[in-house]
Amino acid sequence: MDTYLHYNFYSYINKILDFSRSSSMLIAVSGGQDSLCLIKLIQDIVNKHKLTVNIGYIYVDHQWKKDSKQQIKHLINLLKIKQAALSIYQIKEIPNSELAARNIRYKIIIQHAIKYNYSIIMTGHTNTDQIETFLLQLIRGNGIDAVTSLNKHRILNNHLQIIRPLINFSRSDITWFCRKFTLPIWSDISNYEYNINRNRLRNELLPYLNKYFIFNVEKQINYFLNISDIENEYIKQNAIKLYLKSRHKTNLALNYWIIKQQHKALQVRVLQIFVYHNFNKTLTKNILNKLLNLIQNNKNNVHILKWKNLNFKININWLYFY
Repeated sequence: MDTYLHYNFYSYINKILDFSRSSSMLIAVSGGQDSLCLIKLIQDIVNKHKLTVNIGYIYVDHQWKKDSKQQIKHLINLLKIKQAALSIYQIKEIPNSELAARNIRYKIIIQHAIKYNYSIIMTGHTNTDQIETFLLQLIRGNGIDAVTSLNKHRILNNHLQIIRPLINFSRSDITWFCRKFTLPIWSDISNYEYNINRNRLRNELLPYLNKYFIFNVEKQINYFLNISDIENEYIKQNAIKLYLKSRHKTNLALNYWIIKQQHKALQVRVLQIFVYHNFNKTLTKNILNKLLNLIQNNKNNVHILKWKNLNFKININWLYFY
């Protein structure tokens, strides 16, 4: 039987995906309620609308939990019943932070998708996850890119994109759905470990804000995130235009005289885009500030700045990278 989650789920992904052509989707799962809700919604919609789609599932085991082997068996049995393919990766070196684990997990999922020619990666992140990510990034002092990073839709390249079709649903929506269809949820004991920052936000900070500051604080944060996402996209588009205008035609260099005439927000973005695009590295706050100072204060003198295995050299109008 269809629910409002079925309707909203199909309405959203139908705007993004072209089901008139054969699609290939890789679904990241864990066995928790979000994953089971996602699996159920996908299979119900594929069956109802008789969609031509190749679906694969992937699970990344960080080996943090004592019951990780049992969780894997649970997933295998669940997807075996549904006659679905499941790929399992185990991390040999256990990551020492949630952020490191997330980076490793996404790297594995993206590499798997590219290797096996999937065009879509789908995750079970909810609106509650989006709010928690915003608060974590805010506490870490990260910028607007980071606080709005858990968005609905992200294009990685011409052949691969990530979508999060549950991002409009709250955790209570998902809980209701799983109970309605008696889905076999795997209870994750790590959700109750308070040495994990996300758990403290979920179980202590958000309830505290709701009780003592503003009722339904999640709704207010969502409003802020929607506005920030629109403004961030505008800055991104202008930064890309400036990057294309200021880069050297043949050398790894930027015309810093063009860049320095623009707002600092665009200067920062252009430098970040250039280094990440050419060297696959993310500039630290410290080196970024040093580069900005060089651009603003240089008077046609030659300056060389070293960072890791990269050198930055200012000569005449150009900032060279080598």
